[in-house]
This record gives sequence, C-alpha cells and structure tokens, in this order.
Amino acid sequence: MEELNETTVAAHLPDVGRVTKGGSFAVRSPTKVIYVRIGQSVQSEPKVPGWKSVLDLVCILLSLPLWLPLILLLMLITRIASPGPIFYRQQRVGLGGRHFSIWKFRTMKVNTETQTHERYFEELMRNNCRMTKLDTRGDPRLAPFGRILRASGLDELPQIFNVLCGEMSLVGPRPCLPNEFARYESWQRKRVNALPGLTGLWQVSGKNKTTFNEMIRMDLSYHDNMSILLDLKIMLKTGATIIREVFESQQTARRIQQPQKSNRSRRLCQS
Repeated sequence: MEELNETTVAAHLPDVGRVTKGGSFAVRSPTKVIYVRIGQSVQSEPKVPGWKSVLDLVCILLSLPLWLPLILLLMLITRIASPGPIFYRQQRVGLGGRHFSIWKFRTMKVNTETQTHERYFEELMRNNCRMTKLDTRGDPRLAPFGRILRASGLDELPQIFNVLCGEMSLVGPRPCLPNEFARYESWQRKRVNALPGLTGLWQVSGKNKTTFNEMIRMDLSYHDNMSILLDLKIMLKTGATIIREVFESQQTARRIQQPQKSNRSRRLCQS
C-alpha cells in the first residue's frame, strides 16, 4: 500500500478494525502506520527537499574533526563512569510515521525503569504545561555525567549516523516515541511530514520553557518555512543554546543539592 499514490481505495476490508466517524481507519505494518480516509486518495510518504541531504552531508564532513573526537571521548567517559553498555537504542517515529531506531549515549543506570518518564510526559501533553525535564527535579535514575550529557544534548550525538543513513536530518522536529505519537491529535501528527532532526526550531526557541502545543506549532512552522538559510540559522544558534542549557542545568542542580545538604546537616546535629 505504501507504493500507492493518488489511488482511491474501494474494497471490502474486514480486518481493519474500528472505523472512525469521519470514515477513516488505520492500517498497521511492522514499521509504519498508514492513515486512510475512505473514498479519498492514499497519500504517499512526505517528500524531503533534495538540498537537505546535501547540506547535511557537507556540514557533517566539514565538522568531522570536531564531532568524531568528541564521540570517542564521550564513549570513554560513559564506559568509565557507569558499568554497562555505552549506547542506548530506542524506537522512534520518523518521516511519515515510519518507525526507526535511534542511538544515544546511555545516561541512565543499567536496567532503569522508563515508566516514570512516560507517565511524566503524558502529564505534560495532557495539561499542556511547560516541558521541563524530569532531570531538573533530581532524577536518581541518572548515571554519573548523565545530567550534563542530557542538558547539553550531547547524548544525542550518535544520531549523526542516523543522519548519514537518511533516517534523520541535522535540523528538524525531534522524533517522538511511538506511545507518544499514538496520543497525538490529528493536527499534531502533521509534524512527521518533516524529516526528524538532531536540532530544530523548538530547541533554539525556548525548548523546556515552552508547552507541548507550542513545540508542535514550532515544528509545523519549520516544515512550512523550510529553507537552506533557516537550517543554517538554527545550526548556528544551537551552540549558544547548548551552553545556556548546561549553565541553567548546573544552577538547578545546585538549588536541588542545597536543601539536601541542609537536611543531612540537621540530621547529624540531632544525632
């Protein structure tokens, strides 16, 4: 069905499951969810501008002396700081709803549960409140150096190889988890019409100070206004954004640690 383009579906489909009020239904494959509206055409996977892969490749090659030694250094730090695998693989939703695996530096302790983060993000989506990271509340699941890697976004650096494989771009909406995508409203699903990226308009425009719906609107705005100049602007702003977020993360960590130290001191005095 993925090869069909502008083809009207007119057939008896007994196993497609529940049909919605608007006459649409979902056909699921191992890697992709295709949404079809009865009596209308089947849309093919969104197209990516030809210049995007060229720009990505040029930028990756030019910055090779920077990111390759950095990846090797972070591999060494991750190995020494916390026992367990260096990398963490996770399923995400990519262009057109296609599922793919991203690679990250492991920032959590081995065999850590993930339900806490999933419930927290569901709450952010439901209440449309500021998307502050769970890390800022003092997450005990973090491995040593995990907070810095996550605050700087350097844990995402291995996704350069996803870019080289054509699954991602340097600039675009961040790929979401499949369980998050399943809760999207119809207008929010349009964000997968753009190739997911390492950085994006949302990352350099407030990020954790914005709400979930504001993030979606920024991603849709990027898709509608995508250009070489916009991609270059976002890349240039990303460096300054990383420095600011690391600084803010350190300040938050100190604020969390201060009451903890005071409590320990009081307990020692009482004993």
